[in-house]
Amino acid sequence: MSSKPVRYDALVIGAGPAGSVAARLLAQAGWKVALAEKADFPRRKVCGEFISAATLPILAACGVADEFLANAGPPVLRVGICAGDVTLIAPQERVWGRALGREHLDLLLRDAAVAAGAQLHQPVEVTSLRRERDGFVCTLGGVEVTARNVIAACGSWNARGAFALPSRPAPSDLFAFKAHFTASRLPPGLMTLLAFPGGYGGLVHSDEGRTSLSCCIRRDVLAQIRARYPGKAAQAVLAHVMARTSGVKDALGSAALEGSFLSTGPIRPGLRPLHKDGIFFAGNIAGEAHPIIAEGISMAIQASALLARLLIAGLSEDYALVWRLRFAHRIAAASLFAHLAMHDGTRTAALRLLRAAPSLIGLGARLSGKSAPAPLAG
Repeated sequence: MSSKPVRYDALVIGAGPAGSVAARLLAQAGWKVALAEKADFPRRKVCGEFISAATLPILAACGVADEFLANAGPPVLRVGICAGDVTLIAPQERVWGRALGREHLDLLLRDAAVAAGAQLHQPVEVTSLRRERDGFVCTLGGVEVTARNVIAACGSWNARGAFALPSRPAPSDLFAFKAHFTASRLPPGLMTLLAFPGGYGGLVHSDEGRTSLSCCIRRDVLAQIRARYPGKAAQAVLAHVMARTSGVKDALGSAALEGSFLSTGPIRPGLRPLHKDGIFFAGNIAGEAHPIIAEGISMAIQASALLARLLIAGLSEDYALVWRLRFAHRIAAASLFAHLAMHDGTRTAALRLLRAAPSLIGLGARLSGKSAPAPLAG
């Protein structure tokens, strides 16, 4: 006689920052939570590593703020922009946030969820998921579980099966690249936006004395620079960025590459469904801002905390409305900033304006979400 499937209050698919934060907050509120992840940890990820100061209260609510601060890179006190031979820095100095590698952050948040009582299933694939009258039945690596609620936090870049996002190749598709460097000359406390033909990126001091370079580049421009710089795509991208932004050349010209470049794509930022067929979506599978604003992880954490609080309060029907009120403007702002950065005419005009009023750099940072700490719902 087969045993009955284990029943959970919530099944969270994906143990990255969004999924683990939701699992932690639900579990510490007394929910019975299953947390499923297809990959082994620790893992390196292509995405940037900056976590805004506005996210710190959520890390505190998850019980990991002190450990995050102990392991993250130094505080980011200034924000700036590098484009061509120009480097501009906002006159305001404040703690904007800090950076921590995903190989560390994911473990920290996942273990916090488990410590609160979430049942971890890792590494497992979700091989089936069907809705029944009183919830869902899911098969995790051959084990069947049931859950009243399902949260898909499996990311947009590599989502599979029922959660895969439809797409068609386009010249404007973005491909992402990331690498760590040691012994860089990036000024202390500075995080810089990089704007160059066909793409954008960022430089920030991360943990363990490393400097993180993350960038995105259009599909059509990537093809052009690969013809100009023979070899691997990542090396061509680095050569392009250093040739077109003197600030990167100054910071990384004598630095040492740690390990290898990571790459992924295409990524297609935008708004997506937040709730479909009874499944809640969290993280960048729900809505994704252009990485130019360095808010991807922070938005994922903040949005999943919002969902968890609404579920606990019995207000899940408000999720889509509150999410859009809180995050849609960031996605719109990021789209505008990305357009300004990638195209020659708009980039030149934007630099002229920022030279005249460098305080606008700080305003842009605030519009992207790096302002007052984000309150938790509930």
